[in-house]
Amino acid sequence: MKKIFLALPLVCLGQTLWAQDDAKLIEKAKKIHAKVFTLDTHADTPMRMVGKDFDISKDNSKDGKLPDSKIDFPRMKKGSVDGIFFAVYQGQGPRTPEANAKVQKMAMTILDSMYAQINRHPEMGKIVTTQEEALALEKAGKSSIFIGVENGYQIGNDLSYIQKFYDRGARYMTLCHSSNNDICDSSTDPKGPEFNGLSPFGEKVVAEMNRLGMMIDISHLSDSTVWDLIKLSKAPIVATHSDAYAVLDHPRNLNDDLLRAIAKKGGVVQLNLLSSYIKASPKNPEREAAVADIRKKYTSGGAMSDEQMKAMRTEMRELNKKFPVPLATVKDAIDHLDHFVKIMGVDHVGIGGDYDGGGYLADCFDIAEYPNLTIEMVRRGYTERDLKKIWGENFFRVMKDVQKVGAKIRAGDMAMK
Repeated sequence: MKKIFLALPLVCLGQTLWAQDDAKLIEKAKKIHAKVFTLDTHADTPMRMVGKDFDISKDNSKDGKLPDSKIDFPRMKKGSVDGIFFAVYQGQGPRTPEANAKVQKMAMTILDSMYAQINRHPEMGKIVTTQEEALALEKAGKSSIFIGVENGYQIGNDLSYIQKFYDRGARYMTLCHSSNNDICDSSTDPKGPEFNGLSPFGEKVVAEMNRLGMMIDISHLSDSTVWDLIKLSKAPIVATHSDAYAVLDHPRNLNDDLLRAIAKKGGVVQLNLLSSYIKASPKNPEREAAVADIRKKYTSGGAMSDEQMKAMRTEMRELNKKFPVPLATVKDAIDHLDHFVKIMGVDHVGIGGDYDGGGYLADCFDIAEYPNLTIEMVRRGYTERDLKKIWGENFFRVMKDVQKVGAKIRAGDMAMK
């Protein structure tokens, strides 16, 4: 009796072996992702906490009231994200004493709301200020919430507010946002530069942040402002949510000369997952004009009420339905990370997704899908040691270095008294 051999097509066999290898890689990546401490250095979730609809203890993606929500405790757990920096953010408004007082009051309201919500759920997470606190919470199966301030406009012209923010737990401040303020020039102000870098008041802000040991965040800053900071700051600087200009020539992104200088100074650049900073979209003047109108309508006045925030999000959702934009993918995003590593080295990069502030990808819609980032990094050859650095150790190192500089400055000040 003859034996019959069934020959599998080579293409089919190759696909099967590839699928098996990929499944092993995905399993390996997920294990690494769950093992390392994962830190995201920038999210705008606190804006939602001022309202009544958002509850950080619930999966808000299942609530029809908040279809564009990206972060909460359940989804942090699902995505194995151990810690995250929540930013106290307000858009740039009038630079007057009255407007300054208004945004300062609102900043404290945002902080109060954040503490109130998180403190209601100590079994799920806690506000922390150090790596050691975060690691202890990780062992207990809980999430860590760090605090940052986005847009130094919120201190007005009062340096004492830097101390007030620090005392409330803030460990970095982004000096400006999409427009120039009294501290420095923005990378995206349509009027162009005002100070060609830091203002005289901005130099005092830098000195005070150095003294306190508070990280200076250069995301949103003009190139000239970053160069001023590289020269003036006594401590390393950070970009909590930025991308690479060499990969996409957007004014919000950082060029190679800046990347090298930031690394040389001991700083870090954290990958932003906002699609329009990662991959160019087809030009649509009608959409761009509509977006500009919405931003002007809601963000030019500084502090927004809960009702204004809801209305703005509703208008943006409707706009996205009318003018859908193809989103960047995880692969597109990791192209920027690869470039950072090429220029700066793996010790100077991390992740700062900008979720709840515009960040998300076609295949990484919310923080529950963050393992997809690790899968792609493992696919490209990043090791477990690399991933420990990228997912938190690099940023924590800089955080401690900045605090050491502050302690040294304060000790010197005491010795002179």
